[in-house]
Amino acid sequence: MARRVSGRRQLVVTLIAWAIGLAIFFPILWTILTSFKTEAEAIASPPSFLAFEWTLENYAEVNSRSNYPLHFMNSVIISLGSTLLGLLIAIPAAWSMAFVPAKRTKDILMWMLSTKMLPPVGVLIPIYLMFRDFGLLDTRIGLVVVLTLINLPIIVWMLFTYFKEIPGEILEAARMDGASLWDEVVYVLTPMAVPGIASTLLLNVILAWNEAFWTLNLTAAKAAPLTAFIASYSSPEGLFYAKLSAASTLAIAPILILGWFSQKQLVRGLTFGAVK
Repeated sequence: MARRVSGRRQLVVTLIAWAIGLAIFFPILWTILTSFKTEAEAIASPPSFLAFEWTLENYAEVNSRSNYPLHFMNSVIISLGSTLLGLLIAIPAAWSMAFVPAKRTKDILMWMLSTKMLPPVGVLIPIYLMFRDFGLLDTRIGLVVVLTLINLPIIVWMLFTYFKEIPGEILEAARMDGASLWDEVVYVLTPMAVPGIASTLLLNVILAWNEAFWTLNLTAAKAAPLTAFIASYSSPEGLFYAKLSAASTLAIAPILILGWFSQKQLVRGLTFGAVK
């Protein structure tokens, strides 16, 4: 029997949720508003929220100064490429950990997750030297590889969690019907885990899109994504807040739109298996 929730309690919880949501979204909203201000209004004290002279000159200058389409395409290729490559590696790995009995599965998963605890700067020099020697500096392929390796532990962990919720008897029935290992993974397991795979894909696209450390250190111009595009508006002479906000808005707009339209799928995937 479901527990009855009073209307007052539901109202309080709703208001708290809205307050938390607005607090999280406010920095993004402030960045968007600042992008429509002049530089003088952007640094004015006290700041103005809506009562200012709206202008598009920051976007015009950003587009004239930088090659936004190139940076945008680099971000799309790098984020999608690293995520898809990570899924190709992680799906068989998570399948073997979830359905093939092994004593050290938890130890392996913890070891994989522990690689995320190492500060990236600790391995910057060896990775930079390897990229230089193999000709991967300032290339999309190089960034796809390094972001795949960075996010692979998260992809494996998430898929392992989703796969564990799938009854093993279904896979055994497929084997009894003559399904090969490839058929079992591709035609039985993967379709059943589509919500989990979709949420994993979306989350890792967002992580790869927002990755700044490696993109700033391993690129210069040709393969620079939108994170480098934003960083180019920080100069020794100081920060131009209005133009920096315009560049930031152009960089986050695609991923905000993606998150808005895919939020139901993301929530469904993240709660996959939570209710039986």
